[in-house]
Amino acid sequence: MNLTITSLNRLILFLCTVFILSSCAEKVTYNPLPDLSESKIAKLSEESDPDLQLVETEPEMCLDQELIALGKTGLWSMEEAPVTQAPAQNVTYDFPILRNKQVDMYLDLFQNSQRKQFARWLARSTKYQSLIKKELTEAELPLDLLYLSMIESGYNQRAYSKSRAVGLWQFMKATGRQYHLKIDTYVDERRDAGKSTRAAASYLSDLYKEFGDWHLAVAAYNGGPGKVRGGLRRYKVDNFWDLASHKYLKLETKRYVPKLIAAIIIAKDPEKYGFSNIPYQRKLQYDTLEVGPGMTLDAVALISASTAKEIKRLNQELRQTRTPLNRSSYTINIPKSSSRLARKNIARLHSTVSTGFSSHKVKSGETLSKICRRYDINKTTLLKVNNLHSSKLATGQSLRIPYSTVTYQLLPEGTSDAMAAYKESLVLHHIKPGETISKIAFKYNVHPGMIVQWNGLKNIHTIRAGQQLALYINRSGKHPTKIETSTAAIKSTPKNTEKLARVTVLHADKKKIYITDSPSPYRWYQVQNGDSLWTISRKFRTSTAEIKKWNNLKSNLIHPGITLKLKEV
Repeated sequence: MNLTITSLNRLILFLCTVFILSSCAEKVTYNPLPDLSESKIAKLSEESDPDLQLVETEPEMCLDQELIALGKTGLWSMEEAPVTQAPAQNVTYDFPILRNKQVDMYLDLFQNSQRKQFARWLARSTKYQSLIKKELTEAELPLDLLYLSMIESGYNQRAYSKSRAVGLWQFMKATGRQYHLKIDTYVDERRDAGKSTRAAASYLSDLYKEFGDWHLAVAAYNGGPGKVRGGLRRYKVDNFWDLASHKYLKLETKRYVPKLIAAIIIAKDPEKYGFSNIPYQRKLQYDTLEVGPGMTLDAVALISASTAKEIKRLNQELRQTRTPLNRSSYTINIPKSSSRLARKNIARLHSTVSTGFSSHKVKSGETLSKICRRYDINKTTLLKVNNLHSSKLATGQSLRIPYSTVTYQLLPEGTSDAMAAYKESLVLHHIKPGETISKIAFKYNVHPGMIVQWNGLKNIHTIRAGQQLALYINRSGKHPTKIETSTAAIKSTPKNTEKLARVTVLHADKKKIYITDSPSPYRWYQVQNGDSLWTISRKFRTSTAEIKKWNNLKSNLIHPGITLKLKEV
């Protein structure tokens, strides 16, 4: 069944709210971004997280230095330059190699002024070598095209150029999508090693089929097939070097052919050119795991006994620190040989929504309203969390600013259920289109009148989409020891006639659980340890099917601490 993004968001928040746990061996906390549009969240994620940021290619590749050196080589032609070094006997090429002034210029550049850079490229090459060769072999392409990725990106999955090309193979957005790479708010598959290599192999195959010449195909890969096609027609030539002899292709495009040839020559015989003791990287390896939407990388790291940094390194296509919300499932990469552990641990993983606090120092001229708008918080909530009785603020005053967090924990091995470990905590809820106080109250198992009181609302109808509500959810899980009764005013009828509903407040170690005692055919029951739907149905002389219908339950699974809507039949 296909789920909308809104439905998935609601499902994720519901699961995060319900599954709380105790006595856990490990715990991680994830602080989500404010309730912004998904495109803004993606942009903020990439800008704020160094592990998600793109890396500019041109400074690393010293473009200006290259173009100046190329300008001094004179005319471009296929005329061979004098070869001062004999080729190694054990080196063979499957890409057309020649030596001319432009190729020799790059050989000199790589061995001297760009030596450190080229050494880094060599070190990274072994990380992707087997993956790229596998895709090239399946596409029946020259294996030497492995080094095209070297000169395009320096083997950097997060590389991007001034022209906004991205990834190992420097795909532009339109070309990437043409070759079936997904690029949206959540992912950019140009940054995925395997998917982008398959796309590059397909693109290079199409270019070679059109031009029948690998030098032309490589030039078209960089400059675009239309540009190369037009140049061949205009100058009535049939090879790259004759085309390059004219002032038609940009120097940035022409340079890729001699640069690639020089890179191939050195990379296939590095010691001959003075590159020894290179710290070659281990090849890219990983297992995969099918997970749901919106799962944070902290949680993935926890179940796979890894770190969030490592999970981000293995999943560089992700633009946020969570799996996409627009898919019902997602295949995520995890460290090699960790799939068995992760599949075992995922059943033990539970999460809860809670609230953390940052601080804000009041500046001159700032008002409570301005601060509330900045942090998207309502005034009542900000006043309550700071124990303020007035909206007046003093310059230099420190305010506590609440924000939502999701905490992940692993239940102890052998635990079959998440026992209640509830405590009263603040949950911030942003109202979505179509939501009502009643729906939100049912979602969090609280009385609508309490939501009205907590947020200083006039009645249950005075809410709007985008507004933030503060919910003080009780999660103590302890049996109440004292009962008091208070009265909350709510407007609940279609005619907006005000009614008084009695609200029972149960105290347990100074914590409060709110259960309605209003005149209604329904009553609210808090699930205790040892309860099941069957035992509760017997107690209230009803059926498990009715309880599931009243509470919109999809299974018989219930947890201590949740509140059920019940009535005798």
